[in-house]
Amino acid sequence: MKTIGIIPARMGASRFPGKPLAPMLGMPMVGHCFHRTRLAPGLDAACVATCDGAIAEYVQSIGGKAVMTSSTHNRATTRTAEALEIIERETGGKIDVVVMVQGDEPLISPEIIGETLKHFADPAVEIVNVISKLRTLEAFTDKNNVKVVVDQNNDALYFSREPIPSPWKGWEQLPRYMQTGIIAFRRDVLLRFNAMQETPLEQYESVDMNRVLETGGRIRMVPTDAFTIGVDTPAELAEAERHLRNDPTLSRYLKL
Repeated sequence: MKTIGIIPARMGASRFPGKPLAPMLGMPMVGHCFHRTRLAPGLDAACVATCDGAIAEYVQSIGGKAVMTSSTHNRATTRTAEALEIIERETGGKIDVVVMVQGDEPLISPEIIGETLKHFADPAVEIVNVISKLRTLEAFTDKNNVKVVVDQNNDALYFSREPIPSPWKGWEQLPRYMQTGIIAFRRDVLLRFNAMQETPLEQYESVDMNRVLETGGRIRMVPTDAFTIGVDTPAELAEAERHLRNDPTLSRYLKL
């Protein structure tokens, strides 16, 4: 099975412009994401997909591969799909599984990224998405955190920026799960997703995986107990940097 990790990143994020190059312990955030992805067990290669020359230049300066994509993408998933097509044209070969690691997940471990690949041993699994626990009421109600509820097979039922399940009877005992930006796709499924129009629930929630659910697809959700942060604000960047100082993966790629 040929596998690749693709990290979509752009400078123009509305909530935190320029965040891929925001420094964390002296390294731009996208650099942490790149190194953690390239260290993931089971991946044959890793690259960054971007429409910004500054990001591409930085990635190349640390020995990474940057793929230049269109500036018109609204979704990280469609940028990832375009990068896949470019890579396949350049190499003349097909990739079986793509793991998208969003460029604002600087705490994710290589082992969690690699864990997604194991689930494709089941031929019924087409998409795998890592989820982590929401530990506080503030995090559970924060609209920057995409919540998900799952069925008895751990397949996604719905994604929302609202707290789900509803906390109207109390929140402490609820299964409070947050979607992370670690999503693995079979090649043809990713390209099929890219060919679809955006769907209403995807647009209402601003969550692209709702497109899959609205059109009858399934997404296998894989929980992790590890603490994760999808950085959307400068305050979250500072929090992630504090956690990063004690992260055991850091010494594998950054000399402090």
